[in-house]
Amino acid sequence: MSDLHDKIQSVIDTEPVVVFMKGTPDFIACGNSGRALQALHALGAPVTTVDVLPDPRIRQELASISGWPTIPQVFVKGELIGSADITDELHASGELEQKLKASLGDDYVSDAAPRTVTVLG
Repeated sequence: MSDLHDKIQSVIDTEPVVVFMKGTPDFIACGNSGRALQALHALGAPVTTVDVLPDPRIRQELASISGWPTIPQVFVKGELIGSADITDELHASGELEQKLKASLGDDYVSDAAPRTVTVLG
């Protein structure tokens, strides 16, 4: 396994909620990434983001880890939830909130701004 693989896997394994997205919360470079982030933010999820744009290897390695080809990718407690469409559907049905509570506990709500981590460098 590569160092990049290990770094990505570590973020997935250690962060409560991770969104691998195009851009950052301050500079969203993709509408779908923004939609996924918005659904999580609406529920007060403690979100960590990873920008996949700085290096195409991030996206390639992420796809090999998750088996999912598209961005964004949302993980809760190490489990792939899916893309923006799936995250939106789960949010609309109430299932996303249930998933967050089941995985993170009833008191998971955070008012902190999403934080961005770098997996390269």
